[in-house]
Amino acid sequence: MGLPRLAALHGVATTFSPSPGVTQVVPDDTVVAVLGALGVDATTPGAVRAALDRADRAEAERLLPPTVVVWQEPAGPLPAAGLAALPAGTVLRVETEQGPVLGPAAPARPGAPMPAGWAALPPGVHRLRAEAPDGRAGETTLIVAPGRAPGPGERSHGLLVQLYSLLSGRSWGMGDLGDLAELATWSGRSLGASFVQVNPLHAAVPGAPSDPSPYRPSSRRFPDPVHLRIEDVPEYGGADPAQRARLEELREEAAELRGAVLRKGALIDRDAVWALKREALEILHTVPLGPGRHAAYCDFLAEQGRALEDHATWCALAEVHGTSWRDWPVPLRDPSSPETAHARSELMDRVDFHSRLVWLTDTQLAAASRAAREAGMGVGVVHDLAVGVHPDGADAWAQQDVFAAGMSVGAPPDAFNARGQDWGLPPWRPDALAASAFAPYRGLLRGVLRNAGALRIDHVMGLFRLWWVPAGAPPTAGTYVRYDAEAMLAVLVLEADRAGAVVVGEDLGTVEPGVREALAARGVLGTSVLWFERDWDGDGLPLPPGRWREGCVATATTHDLPSTAARLTGGHVELRHRLGLLTRPLEEERAEDAADVQAWLAMLEESGVLPEGAGDEEGGIRAVYRFLLRTPARMTGVWLPDAVGDRRPQNLPGTWDQYPNWRLPVADAEGRPVTLEELAASPRLHRFFEVFGAPGSRTAPPGARP
Repeated sequence: MGLPRLAALHGVATTFSPSPGVTQVVPDDTVVAVLGALGVDATTPGAVRAALDRADRAEAERLLPPTVVVWQEPAGPLPAAGLAALPAGTVLRVETEQGPVLGPAAPARPGAPMPAGWAALPPGVHRLRAEAPDGRAGETTLIVAPGRAPGPGERSHGLLVQLYSLLSGRSWGMGDLGDLAELATWSGRSLGASFVQVNPLHAAVPGAPSDPSPYRPSSRRFPDPVHLRIEDVPEYGGADPAQRARLEELREEAAELRGAVLRKGALIDRDAVWALKREALEILHTVPLGPGRHAAYCDFLAEQGRALEDHATWCALAEVHGTSWRDWPVPLRDPSSPETAHARSELMDRVDFHSRLVWLTDTQLAAASRAAREAGMGVGVVHDLAVGVHPDGADAWAQQDVFAAGMSVGAPPDAFNARGQDWGLPPWRPDALAASAFAPYRGLLRGVLRNAGALRIDHVMGLFRLWWVPAGAPPTAGTYVRYDAEAMLAVLVLEADRAGAVVVGEDLGTVEPGVREALAARGVLGTSVLWFERDWDGDGLPLPPGRWREGCVATATTHDLPSTAARLTGGHVELRHRLGLLTRPLEEERAEDAADVQAWLAMLEESGVLPEGAGDEEGGIRAVYRFLLRTPARMTGVWLPDAVGDRRPQNLPGTWDQYPNWRLPVADAEGRPVTLEELAASPRLHRFFEVFGAPGSRTAPPGARP
């Protein structure tokens, strides 16, 4: 029983349930490997006994838990877990995040939230120190957070779009931040949209070819300059004649890229786009900043501090030594080594270049956010936080002390995927996060929230536990590792409150009991997709609109799922058949899919939202969204390609080179790419948005496409 007990002490599961009523035992080798990644030697029975002895002694000597959380509810602070067991007479001091020290004082009574007079303790991440009468002393992180994250206000609708897929007449071959600002302005003013949700805009790992997935970035804290609108960089106007001539040549080459995608059926080529933009940005980097711009840049560098310096240093070193930092000269693998400091000094111009790119991207993100607010959007731009980072990227290099070496995040085997999943993303160590007062997590949230009206968190269940897969093992040989969910939630709510941002959790798939309830209690909205909303505890039929949850973003699809047109026509089954992805005979798959669609059409008709009849594809798409509006969901998300009948998914899970994941432009029902300008003039789109009572929805010019 020694290994299971040791595992439990460190939050490592020794069993898991792939389906209701089924329990599987985790291999001992997996438990030993995961404990090793947490710094616990369990390789022999003797090592297990020694580790248990150390853990027992530490527990006996510990006065305070690793983290204390206090929630500021309307009726006053809730009791802080971990303080109730303090011995009588224990003296407490708090060094607040803002600087002042409160104390010494003793708890007013056992289980009190804080000593009398400390009820007004400011929100923040503080240090709590305790001295017990028996001579024991300790200190820990004290997180004081509002009881709930900000809400979205009145019920509203908005757009969901992969930014790279939305090309305008000014794009350099893929959608950019100028397009985002234009989309927000148009949809806010003309369609009554309250928000625009985009894919993660995190910095990607450079390379040729690069990974087009936005969910495996180099850094989650800093944005990718590939999204810049080059002409909107103020220094563009200060280029000298020779520089301007080359910039114009680059614009012409970019127009050819854009034309190839829009008129010739080419895929979005992120690498080609970046090659052009990078050359343009190299030119603009030589244009001096004006005094005001220089002061703003210096302020940004000071604000971002060491985190930005490390990110830019990784970028500069990657130019010299390649993007896999584990293959760099040994001293450079340590971001704090003297050799790395020397290399940073020698490469200072390149470090400055990459720092400048982050600043420029941040300023355009801020401009897009302002455009959304000025267009009357109640929520604004919704950014997306990926679940992890690439193991070779900047974050994994700069934060090695908080990532678990030799481990990868994934998903266990279940009824839908018997082999499980390995996403190739290194997980954070929960013990290291707690020891750092959650500094990496706080910095990450602050970075992505600075220009966000809301934040979508991919696989939000990861705040509670993640499936760790040891290197070299199949996903089936992984196990769950628990995080301090209350502390993770408290930091999330604290940072969201400071940013005034709504939080949306992607809670699809297997969710352990209690997670959705815990998120809802803290104001974190969930995600409800129509095709998955069934009475799973009853007859299994589609869930009537009145029984949907209120605290969610309701939508018809996501970037990983078929479009509504593909769903209604069965096109997604045919696509998977052509690619050899079906696990059952085609006719069996068709029959099951048709039965699913018919069940939903029956629900739509019963709900009175399908006046066009079941044979009208365009009417069926509108009916799906009419249905979503009948639910109590606080936010309704419109997959933008649905408005023009696009049948192709942006990403087809389970494929790599068989399907052009993350490289398709928004297209109409015939597969013809559609620009932002054409979307704004589309009669079909305006007919669609009549469902939402959109102002101006009947003003499209006659004969406009598509």
